[in-house]
Amino acid sequence: MAYQAGWQRSQPRPVPESLEAQAYLQDYAALLEAVAFPSVVFDHRWDVVLSNAAFETLFGGVGPHPTAMPGDNFLRFVLFHPDAATVLGEHESSWCLPMLAHFAAAVERHGQDRGLQSIRRDIAQDPIMEAAYRQGLPHWIRAVGPDAVEHDGAVRPLVHPDPRWGRTDCRIVGETPKTLQDMGYTRMTLVLRGARHMTAGPRRTRNGAAELRVV
Repeated sequence: MAYQAGWQRSQPRPVPESLEAQAYLQDYAALLEAVAFPSVVFDHRWDVVLSNAAFETLFGGVGPHPTAMPGDNFLRFVLFHPDAATVLGEHESSWCLPMLAHFAAAVERHGQDRGLQSIRRDIAQDPIMEAAYRQGLPHWIRAVGPDAVEHDGAVRPLVHPDPRWGRTDCRIVGETPKTLQDMGYTRMTLVLRGARHMTAGPRRTRNGAAELRVV
């Protein structure tokens, strides 16, 4: 089942067995497509289940890769795709290390999962990545504190291919409803932040009540 038209995938997306769950995901895909910011749903391996057109646009310029395309597995993309740093600003400190921390936590919970074991083997085959995972990651977590590895609320740099955005930041927002949680899925949205600072001020509605607005 293809939940996103137009993006050529190197592997099929995960599909739940339940017809009811499949129907839910089809409807959720329509909701996701209505979101203006890049948004993606993935499972505990970071295999992408759903993504929207804004996500495709953000990563549309990256070259082909047999195992690390952003629309296939987002963790593999961050860690192994040679073009990842062209989109993900401050790639090592702002993206790789937090993702490695989440991967380490997933391995603790799902140590026998074949997909996670495969990622672990690929990390081990890269001496720099292995050193970062085994030595650098614990030191980094001690230095920055446990909150630094959380996705939700984090502000991280991006380089958007659309020049109207260009070099900017995004705030990562985790917004996973219970039904997705029960399926073992997580949703992540990258809320792009423009260069222009926004200030909030009150305005009056028709009935005279004050209302906040963004200008």
